[in-house]
Amino acid sequence: MPRFSIIVPSHGVAGRLAQALDSVLTQSFGDFELIPVCDGPDSAAAGVAAAHAERDSRVAPVHSPPSAGLAGARDTGTRAATGAYLLFLDGDDLLLPGALTALDARLGETGDVDVLLFGYEKTPWWEGEPTQPAKPLLDRTPAGAFHPDRAPQLTGVLLPAWAAAYRRTFLAEHGIAFPAGHFTDLAFGAEVMARAERVAVRPDPVVRHHVRRQGNRLSLPGEHHAELLDQAERALALAPELSAQRAHALFDQLFATVLKTAGHPRRVPAHGRRAFFRRASRLYRRHRPAGHRTPGGSLGVQHRLLATGTYTAFRVLRGANQTAAKALERLPRPRGLRTRVMYRRRLRRPLDPNLAVYCAYWGRGYACSPAAIHAKARELAPHIRSVFLVEPDQAHTVPKDVDHAVIGSRRYWDVLARAKYLVNNANFAEGVVKRPGSVHVQTQHGTPLKKMGVDQSTYPVVAAQSGSFAKLLGRVDRWDYNLSSNRHSTQMWERAFPGSYEQLEYGYPRNDVYYTATAADVARIRAELGVPEGATAVLYAPTHRDWHTGFETGLDLEAFCEAAGEDVVVLLRAHYFYDRGRSQASGRIIDVTSHRSSEDVCLAADALVTDYSSIMFDYANLDRPIVVYADDWDVYRETRGVYFDLMAAPPGPVAHSPEELARVFRDGSWAGEESRALRAAFRERFCEFDDGRAAERVVRRVFLGEPPEAIPPVIPLAERIPAPAATTLVRN
Repeated sequence: MPRFSIIVPSHGVAGRLAQALDSVLTQSFGDFELIPVCDGPDSAAAGVAAAHAERDSRVAPVHSPPSAGLAGARDTGTRAATGAYLLFLDGDDLLLPGALTALDARLGETGDVDVLLFGYEKTPWWEGEPTQPAKPLLDRTPAGAFHPDRAPQLTGVLLPAWAAAYRRTFLAEHGIAFPAGHFTDLAFGAEVMARAERVAVRPDPVVRHHVRRQGNRLSLPGEHHAELLDQAERALALAPELSAQRAHALFDQLFATVLKTAGHPRRVPAHGRRAFFRRASRLYRRHRPAGHRTPGGSLGVQHRLLATGTYTAFRVLRGANQTAAKALERLPRPRGLRTRVMYRRRLRRPLDPNLAVYCAYWGRGYACSPAAIHAKARELAPHIRSVFLVEPDQAHTVPKDVDHAVIGSRRYWDVLARAKYLVNNANFAEGVVKRPGSVHVQTQHGTPLKKMGVDQSTYPVVAAQSGSFAKLLGRVDRWDYNLSSNRHSTQMWERAFPGSYEQLEYGYPRNDVYYTATAADVARIRAELGVPEGATAVLYAPTHRDWHTGFETGLDLEAFCEAAGEDVVVLLRAHYFYDRGRSQASGRIIDVTSHRSSEDVCLAADALVTDYSSIMFDYANLDRPIVVYADDWDVYRETRGVYFDLMAAPPGPVAHSPEELARVFRDGSWAGEESRALRAAFRERFCEFDDGRAAERVVRRVFLGEPPEAIPPVIPLAERIPAPAATTLVRN
């Protein structure tokens, strides 16, 4: 029997689950079992848990449906546990180094106890000093093991469930489980402390609790706050079994929590506030202990109003607080972009329910996933009028049948103010307001290998060029939906762009063409680009280096062509940062950097050579050879930051020098058996949701309002047929 069972619910935190599990597996004390609780075998978290289970036999994942909530997940983990003591760890929190050694040592000092309470660090999600909220409470306790009567302030109400180790047989003997619903920790903690006979404390922190950017889910507005009173009633029912001191402490702590919610201007919906107050008042009068002393100050006033059921006076008090809060909101705040006077006026007009606005790459033209969604919306939702936003010097590139507005023009501000739907693969301007009822769709423009969003903050070269992360997060707050092409992306977006948006695992619409294009389309594109008939077209697409001031190919392409074979031509596509709007050809090098569609360029290529560009993830959909040219991987990894080791899981052969790269093409290994095997594993991981129907899913869900269960399912990878290559290559 292991000393500890650590139970880790994972719903909604797949992006940080690996860090939580690693914080347990790297503990110096090894006598434990780790039980991740996942929504189901196909959930994003399940993949993370399964990968850890393959590496360490102490990891034993179990499943609990999302409908069971946090309580159901914890109870499922408890039933699977075999350890002497149970610990609960949220999937986005960390067990501090040495934590299990410290707990084992403390239990050695106190002997077996029913509950060992411990401190924790509360860490701001972004910046600020960690705090230890439980320390003042825990410091005022006896030194060894003790009965809870000796520390009446320990009611179980003020500590989260993950701030204690519980003797498993103690919970089983008393039938203590997490009650269903929200605020489950409150009633669970109260029952644990009511039943416990021997308790010990370790005030020093054991867990690092990360405060979510969105805040505690329980603090968000909604109907679920009525469940706070359900859990409070369960806890109050235990009071007759407690000493007078403990009963008074339990009552005060519970109603401090209830009054904080009742007095908050937004938590309880307006239509339910009176009912919430009246039910709280009934509970107050029914369970108020004999001889209870009302607190002083403002809290005491609220107690007296609750005791008498005087909702009108309580509402006036809450309204005064709300008025003060609104006055603060009206104070002028600096903005990154001056909002036009006309835009302000347009914001007063109703939203146009049939207007959609699109933008790609900060106005660089009709491109990427916004263009793919636009085209599919014209087919499936013709009632939606669409306007594409472009920079003045790109207006001529927009297809003639696509309505567009020039960024900065009067019409630009007009459609941004009135549109219900706003679709972008980057972000709209700083001054754009997220109106109630509007729907913002973030399509992204690649699968992340390099660190993105706030994950860039610890890399100085990148952070210095990224601008204000606070402003970035303000833009993220406008998102309603964020697209993902694989579970890796889903998890990384959750970390890089923390927000309250919904992840749509529908694939990237721009990649649909890799399954819908025909041989005739491929031949036409190659002719347009000037690829000689019968030539092997190698697309060379290096990524941007943040420490470079201009574009450097990093490779002598003419020399590569000579060494690789007489039939090889190179399609050079630099990062879009270096697009100067000119296409040119020189010998066997065809510069396609300024070509509007990276998808066209990929379709034309027989093989891809890249370093760390996200184009590799998109190109993998075509199931054509990929070669990684990694001459500065260590520098890139340390300077830019990456989410996984590309060298350990590449999509094909890896070359570290021009000579190695030429040899890969000369000896045919670029398209050989090993190359196919590496590509197959890469596609399995990163081409998960791209199947040719991503744009359709987005249009049906967002524009047509179809429910998730009605959206076409993703076609299995083995059943997909990519667009044909110009040259005959053996596919997986």
